Amino acid sequence: MSTPTPTPDSAATPPDLQPEDYEALEDILEDLRTRNDETPQWEFCEGFMAAVLCSRRVIMPSEYLPVLLGTGDEGEGSFADAAQEQRFTELWLRRCNHVADALSQKIENLEDPRAYMPEVMDVRGMLAALTPEERAEALPDGEDNAVPAFAQVWALGFMFAVEAWPEEWKAPPKDKEAVKWLDQALGAIVALSEDDDGPAEISPFGPDEEGGEEPPPSMSKARLEAFGEGIWAVYDLFEMWRAIGPRVETVRVEAGPGRNDPCPCGSGKKYKKCHGA
Repeated sequence: MSTPTPTPDSAATPPDLQPEDYEALEDILEDLRTRNDETPQWEFCEGFMAAVLCSRRVIMPSEYLPVLLGTGDEGEGSFADAAQEQRFTELWLRRCNHVADALSQKIENLEDPRAYMPEVMDVRGMLAALTPEERAEALPDGEDNAVPAFAQVWALGFMFAVEAWPEEWKAPPKDKEAVKWLDQALGAIVALSEDDDGPAEISPFGPDEEGGEEPPPSMSKARLEAFGEGIWAVYDLFEMWRAIGPRVETVRVEAGPGRNDPCPCGSGKKYKKCHGA
């Protein structure tokens, strides 16, 4: 799909969540994790949210949040109380509206301040910045292989939503060009869900403040390129499904009685002489 062209008079993207809002979300997820240890991290939620917004049909929070959070009929993974659920939902919808608005913007490059940028963590970079003692404490078993690559958890969250609604993603569009776009876009996100086994050459983030130290390299250059391709893939999917529209269900009509068959009303007459008259 071609790169969207900029629209100078596009409405400004609404304000995003602030750092304290993300901290509140992480606190809620951590509390949910005490009742369901499979409750995901926020980065996973970010990827899931992007996929839900790109879905072929509109999926409501009442349908997808239980799938994401693993809430069940017996209370597993449930919120502590109505206030906690209300707070999570409020923050979720604010972020969701911001992402949807960003994906609706006509941008030329990802450096545009209106562009969609997922909230992802550079875990390998944070570990690389630690002293050997701090690193040993953070990874007591030395399991470096368990540390996710940049944007890997986000991509896993996206693909989790794709697998949760296969009827919306796996039924190919009729247009051959759209099929190619779909395969390429999902392929770019699947590539991000895999490990970055290249050399650590660069950091995805700059210093925390002007004149500060550059963070240590934590990812390969190929990974940064793959990340950009993954973001453009989200734009392509968002635009493609809205151009195609929701799936049209096939209507199957049951065969009715023949004119000379007995009438199903039980009168004993032929259908043509009874209700088929």
